[in-house]
Amino acid sequence: MSWTAHLPILPVLLPAATAVALLALGDARRRASRSLSLSSTALGLLLALALLRQADGGALLVYRLGDWPAPFGIALVADRLSALMVLLTSAVALPVVLYAATAGAPAWDARGRHFHALFQFQLMGLNGAFVTGDLFNLFVFFEVLLIASYVLMLHGLGRERLRAGLHYVVLNLAASALFLLGLALVYAAAGTLNLADLALRAPQVAGTDARLLQAGALLLLVVFAFKAALVPLSLWLPATYSAAGAPVAALFALMTKVGVYAIWRVHGVAFGAGADGASGASGAHALAQPLLLPLALLSCLLGVAGAMAARTLARLVAWLNVASVGTVLAGLGLHGAAAWGAALFYLPGSTLVVALLFLLADVVGQRRGEAGDALEPVPAVRQPAWLGGLFLLGAVSIAGLPPLPGFLGKVLLLQAAAGHPAAAAVWAVLLLMGSGALIALARAGSVLFWQAQEPPAPARPSPPFPLPGAALAAVLLLAAAGVALSVAAAPVQRYARAAAEQLVDVAGYAQAVLPQAGGAQPHSTRPYTGRVEGAQP
Repeated sequence: MSWTAHLPILPVLLPAATAVALLALGDARRRASRSLSLSSTALGLLLALALLRQADGGALLVYRLGDWPAPFGIALVADRLSALMVLLTSAVALPVVLYAATAGAPAWDARGRHFHALFQFQLMGLNGAFVTGDLFNLFVFFEVLLIASYVLMLHGLGRERLRAGLHYVVLNLAASALFLLGLALVYAAAGTLNLADLALRAPQVAGTDARLLQAGALLLLVVFAFKAALVPLSLWLPATYSAAGAPVAALFALMTKVGVYAIWRVHGVAFGAGADGASGASGAHALAQPLLLPLALLSCLLGVAGAMAARTLARLVAWLNVASVGTVLAGLGLHGAAAWGAALFYLPGSTLVVALLFLLADVVGQRRGEAGDALEPVPAVRQPAWLGGLFLLGAVSIAGLPPLPGFLGKVLLLQAAAGHPAAAAVWAVLLLMGSGALIALARAGSVLFWQAQEPPAPARPSPPFPLPGAALAAVLLLAAAGVALSVAAAPVQRYARAAAEQLVDVAGYAQAVLPQAGGAQPHSTRPYTGRVEGAQP
């Protein structure tokens, strides 16, 4: 068997093994820990590229743990969407861990214990959530990444961070309880949690079981909407992300995308109509689908309004993250392969630029003394040309100006909205969001890099410029990745459209995951009732 047959599980095993090794090394051997974490993350990026290359062929890569057939055993499934998300995780993680190991005095990873081990555990949870083929293991990987994020959120301590971290932990524990309850209802109604099996069984559920399935589906939608920071469950995010350390906040930009991915995979495909708009499963789609587009558009408006009112650069970026999530979910709510492909094209670029701006907020804050990243005039920062240039690059991309990916993604979404009953609302909101984001970022940029006050007399020396070359390289890597998406816009758009079309093919997904050809289920006894599912007469 070729090593490529193990590609779906390697992005999970690699950070897990690395985290265990880092715990064994301990914090005393910091240089060795940094080297191991950086090397592992770089290797993870290479594995993610190999996985994307395999998935781009169109075949679904299925990895059955213990060789147990689905839906009884655990199956990891890598399709184009999963591979894209794993690659995006690695593309953000490598610059972030490099920045954490080199920026600051002391460096961010030295401000608390076991930073790199927790970082790797979070990568394990993120990658696992993207490749898992069933809902229960999605819950397991959610918990892995959340437990790591609880400690990373508090990394470096501080009163504001502790307050926001406490709220973050309590709210996520409540969401996890709802997640389990939703899983229980879905399993009681459908008799399975495997996504491929669920997509086939859900349309056949009727009567009281259909009501249970609807209730479970809506509970899961609440949980995933909270993780994605979809209105009205988004108000926790700006305070949390702006209080976290810069590398942690940059990594957290991926966590909202886990919620988006879960909504897409579960409510867009397993419980949904798919991009073709066919009839939904047992009414679960009929209940969820009308909610997605209006809530997504409200998230766009709330995000840009919060950005315009923000008083620090980090909080402004956190609000823009909410707006970017709304933009992606608007594509999901529009339906159609064109809209889904446009949303998938927009997603990686927006994630990269949010991570870039979080790191940039820290770089700027370090050079403004006690004012930090507060949006108020103070003596000019040092190196304003390159800092301002990077800020301008991020602002142009996230506001949706040409020629960067944010512009191209929004144009594709606007084109996909043509003919939809809500086309006017989509056009109005996306254009208004772009204008509002541009105003908010222009205000921030003018305060940070233009409206500088004269230093008081006697003039205090400006803060030193401690940013090492490696930390600068980390920031530039994120910027370069965003630019690369524009340069390679045509192949990326083709890949995104192919990923959207693959998501619609429920029968093909079932045929790859389930043991019998055509997606037919194996014989199984449904729990508690003794009824046999899939038995031949």
